[in-house]
This record gives sequence, structure tokens and C-alpha cells, in this order.
Amino acid sequence: MQTDAFTYLDPSPSVWGHDSVMSPEQGPLAGKSLTIQPSLSVRGWPADAGSVALKGFVALEDATVIERLKKAGATLVGTSRMSELGLGLAGDTTGRILSEGRSDMALMTDMMGEARIIAARVGAFAFKPSNGTVSRFGLIGLAPSMECLGILARAPEDIVAVMGIMAGDDDRDFSMCGSEAPRFDHVTESDDSIKVIGFMKEPIETLSEAEVRAFRGCLDRLEKSGLRIREVSLPDYDLFRSVHHCIGAVEASSSCGKYDGVRYGHRTAAAKNWNDMYLKTRAESFGALVKAYLFQGAYFQFENYGAFENACRIRARLVKVINGLFAEVDALAFPTRSGSIREASAEDMEGLYDDFVLTLPANVAGVPAVQIPGYCTDGNADYGLQIIGPRLCDGPLLSLAVRLSKMGT
Repeated sequence: MQTDAFTYLDPSPSVWGHDSVMSPEQGPLAGKSLTIQPSLSVRGWPADAGSVALKGFVALEDATVIERLKKAGATLVGTSRMSELGLGLAGDTTGRILSEGRSDMALMTDMMGEARIIAARVGAFAFKPSNGTVSRFGLIGLAPSMECLGILARAPEDIVAVMGIMAGDDDRDFSMCGSEAPRFDHVTESDDSIKVIGFMKEPIETLSEAEVRAFRGCLDRLEKSGLRIREVSLPDYDLFRSVHHCIGAVEASSSCGKYDGVRYGHRTAAAKNWNDMYLKTRAESFGALVKAYLFQGAYFQFENYGAFENACRIRARLVKVINGLFAEVDALAFPTRSGSIREASAEDMEGLYDDFVLTLPANVAGVPAVQIPGYCTDGNADYGLQIIGPRLCDGPLLSLAVRLSKMGT
């Protein structure tokens, strides 16, 4: 069943007959409803990831996080509309579903900062966990090293509860961090391990005067809440964009090589032979924006591989630099979005990266990030407060979000 906001609605969401699944009265997520994107596998549900390439594909098994959420008693409502393969925000309805109260929480692919941007638009909380904290098994992705599952909710306590269920090692995902994974059973507003917040001057210089005033006012509020504020510098900040673009495109080109129409998904009806079938199926399977991304990735793979290798080296250097900043401060604050970000998703790659310039560092560095509403405002718009922390410091970051949410009410 489809609606204007959902691509699929579970006709019987309360199917608790399986022994492995707790009833809504038993589970820690009792009574909580959850919407996902069709890029996350639920056995028997359509999973086209918003792309013609996967038209008609039905998931054969549950993703690891879905297994865990079901066991915890969560009610899966259905799948929201999403951008093609999670690239950008074109046509995404996750924020609308959340703001209209049709779901308590939502999961969506966060490759460039999509979950945080959506949450900032609708005044919600969002969290991007550290890479390797939440299993990606069963997630139909585009750029594996850049993306993870983002969580949106109206209350940070709900995010804490979901992370407590989803996080943890998974033998089916070799990218997991294993025994290093953070715990979420001690996340509380009384945790004050984050005391010093830094802000980079470089991204602030790209904002308008009104946006700078709103962010300065946000920093003042953080200082009044008992946090210490310190300015830091990362002269190579612009390289986060270039690195994400190059590496993300190469990974996307590789990830999409399997969508050929042979075993599943869309297959052209106008092919003369096998070679013609491959060419026409691929041509019909992707939209203009994804095609541009794939072409760029193929160029770096086959014509300019040295640029990709350089991007990987620069990424390692950026991670080292940002880790150095975390030796000076406990966390870093940014606006989540600028006021110039368009409601309709960009139609070209440059415009797309313009929209996500403030959220890319967390994805490139693989560190956790939380979006907090109500702090970075100018009276007309809420730009969102984004705080990122060191890798695997997910718990303290969420504790800070809980504490700030209490102070903001």
C-alpha cells in the first residue's frame, strides 16, 4: 500500500507471533513506531532504494538492525519516499512523516548529512553514529565508507533507546568496530564529560551575516549552560568537500556495478541482444544526478586513479587533524544547515555539495554527530545546532543532547 508520504505501509504492523519477537508490552521499545527508508531490508517488503534500478525488488531477509528492533518490540510502520539510492534529499518525506506525528522515529541513510539536514528543517533531533557502531548488513548503500544509518526523533531519549538496541557487533558486517563499540545504557543528562566545545572559524566565514549572528547567539547559550567555548582552526576545511566527492563517487560507481537487470530489478524491454540489454538497462535505471556521480566515479577509477589515491591520503590527513582538534576540545559545533539551502534537492553535483558543506566532515571522518533544534535560530529560521565528537564517543554526545534539550524547554 502506498500513500503520498509512504511508498509502503505494513498492512499488519503488530505481527508479534514469532517467538523471537517481543510483544509491544514486553520490549524496551514498547509502543514506539518507526519508519524506515526502502533502502533498509525488511523481509517481504519492497526495497527499491528509490531507484528504477531496483524496481520490483523485495527483500529476502531482515537487515541486522531490523532483527534487533523487532526483538525489542518496535512497531515498523512502513517505508518513506527517498532520494535515489540516498543521494541528496530529492522527494524525501521522512521529515514530513515525523513532523506530522505519523511516526515516533525514523531511520534513513546518512551519506552526506541527510538525516541531520532533514531534522533541522522540521525541528527534530537526529544522530549519525560513529562508523562501525551500527551494522550496515541489509542496507542498500551507495558509498560504504561515507554512509551509515541516521536516526531522527522528536526526543533525544528515543534516539538513545534505539541506539541501545541497534549498536553492537555483527559477524555479517566486516566494518564493525567489535569490542570497542560504545555503550548506551549509561547515557544520562548528568553525564558532563563534554565540557569544552570548539568551533571552526573556516566554515563560519561562509555564512551570511544573519546566520553568523544566529550561530554566535547559539554559542552564547551554550556558554550560559555551563560549557566552555573555544575557537579552533582547520585551514584545509574545504578539502572535506573534495575528498567526499572523489571517494564517494568512486565507491558509488563500484557499488552500482551490480545493477544490470539480469537477476533482479529493472530490465529494459527494448533490447536486441545481451549487450544491448546491459547498455539500455543501465541507461534507464538511474536518474541524471546519480548518473553524473557514477560517471565521475568511473573517471577517477579508470582515467585518473591517482586523484582517488590522493583523496584517500588527504582523507587520512584530515582525520588526523580533526583528531588533533579533539585533543584541544571535547566536541565541535557547527550550524547544521545554512539559510540558502534549497527545499528542493539540487539538480547538479556542485549544488548538491553546496547544500551539505556543513555536514560533510562527520561523514568523511567517520565520527558521531548530533543535530539539536531550537538553539541556532534567528527568529525566522532554525539552522540547527550540529555537534560532532571523537569517534566512539557516541554516548557522551547523546548525553549532551539530552542535557541541552532539557535546558531548551
